[in-house]
Amino acid sequence: MKKKWRLKLIFVFFILFAAAIISRLIIVQVLDCDYYRALAQGQEKNLKVLKGERGEVFFRGGEVLATNIEEKYLFVSPLKIKDKEKTADILSQITGLDKNFILERIRRNSLFEKIKDGLSKEEEEEIKNKKLIGVYIGEKKTRIYPQNEIASHLIGFLDKDGNGQYGIEGYYDDILQGGEIILKDNNFLKVNKAKGKSIFLTLDYNIQFKAEELLLKAKKEFEIKSGQIIVVNPFSGEILAMAEFPNFNPNNYSKIKDYSIFQNSAVQKLFEPGSVFKVITMAAALNEKKVSPQTTYFDLGYVKIGENIIRNYDNRSFGEQTMTNVLEKSINTGAVFAEEAVGSQKFLEYIEKFGFFEPTGIDLPGEIYSQNIELKKGREINFATASFGQGIEVTPIQLIRAFSAIANGGKLVKPYIVEKFVDGKRIEKVTPEISSQQVISQETASQLTAMLVSVVKNGPYTRRARIPGYYIAGKTGTAQVPWTSLGIKKKGYSSETWQSFIGFAPAFNPKFLVLVKLDFPNTSSSEYSAVPIFREMAKYIIDYKQIPQDYTEDEE
Repeated sequence: MKKKWRLKLIFVFFILFAAAIISRLIIVQVLDCDYYRALAQGQEKNLKVLKGERGEVFFRGGEVLATNIEEKYLFVSPLKIKDKEKTADILSQITGLDKNFILERIRRNSLFEKIKDGLSKEEEEEIKNKKLIGVYIGEKKTRIYPQNEIASHLIGFLDKDGNGQYGIEGYYDDILQGGEIILKDNNFLKVNKAKGKSIFLTLDYNIQFKAEELLLKAKKEFEIKSGQIIVVNPFSGEILAMAEFPNFNPNNYSKIKDYSIFQNSAVQKLFEPGSVFKVITMAAALNEKKVSPQTTYFDLGYVKIGENIIRNYDNRSFGEQTMTNVLEKSINTGAVFAEEAVGSQKFLEYIEKFGFFEPTGIDLPGEIYSQNIELKKGREINFATASFGQGIEVTPIQLIRAFSAIANGGKLVKPYIVEKFVDGKRIEKVTPEISSQQVISQETASQLTAMLVSVVKNGPYTRRARIPGYYIAGKTGTAQVPWTSLGIKKKGYSSETWQSFIGFAPAFNPKFLVLVKLDFPNTSSSEYSAVPIFREMAKYIIDYKQIPQDYTEDEE
């Protein structure tokens, strides 16, 4: 009996406790809801959580690439607006926004609805003069890009939630992002990294501007679909320019319908390099002492690999030629000869040593690379075509890194885009990463440089790259585009081409290395497209940097 009595007592207490809770909830959520809503609003005024200012981004010379400005915005508190129809009508007339759009937000059961960002001074004054109940003007920091389209693929942008997307904004989002600032009664309660770090890039504003100008020229003259120009210091790996066409305005990124335009082709798109890759093949053969610049072979105009026949450009036949002639005249069969002298397995090892089977590690988001699975299968024909740059996929930045090793005496460098981070008065400089291992020997690099100087001086396709008083080392590349790269599921190659030129100057003491890559120009080869663009870019840098001449015309 006692046990049952105790259970009944516990049950009664439970019922009374539940009733007390329910009644309290009714009072708080129904009877006194207006009081507690007002109380919450009052607390919000006393306690604020703000996001610290985002760090800025600059070119190496201090020119602003990304910064913050104060921006006014229009918002309403629908629960305070009595005449919703009239208020929507007035705001529509002032802002130019659709009345129904405004009315839909004013009718919501909320205390805050944003109507418009980026109010003009005139709109702000007119709204204030109307003194509308429940209509307010707020203030916030907004990210802007003063250079508009310049270096847009490198900087990226902030999305509507303030998160970095693409480029520097995406890759270094955590570093640029400001911390939390907590205010109580407008006094600092807690500050966690109020402002993000600012970033200075390795980019030279003037060289970047010129590179983008030249791509626009290439669009006009050669009707390119897209293109890239990259300028690098081959000894350190610092990127002086990385231009891309077409570009976009990060201030208006939301207007872009084709998101692929946000991709940085230099690090995010593969291509077959064509004849510029003959330099890599020759580097392997020279370094293994299988050939010298004077080694000769007899060119019949074709070479048979199993059941496949490889021919030279335009089916030309050159007879007896040296390895230097092979590069000068860009002879396909000569590249196959050099590859066979090295041996397929050793050739594959050199491709790997030059970094073509791995990402470069550049500090930009989304870098891709190809495993080149077909090449690694070991078929003789695949090695033969790869020797002159067909059937092997690379990115422009991988090509830049590989040629930097030739220009700097044989060492791989890691390309990078950020020079330093600035946190108040504290400056953190980025140290270049240079491999301690030689990809090729200093002797091989010197031999190859001399051969590439001869290519520009004597080659039939590269004379347009000459600059009087300077030794220029360089090589052309014209590669057919596979159907698959055009989004067509079909074996073989289309009639479209990638046309490129890569070179460095002054050849025997390089101050810069330039890659010009043009996608699908209306010319037959890079001799007429990429080469003259390279010359104009190189001449600009020489004049801009006031680089001394290698020789006078009398000494040549």
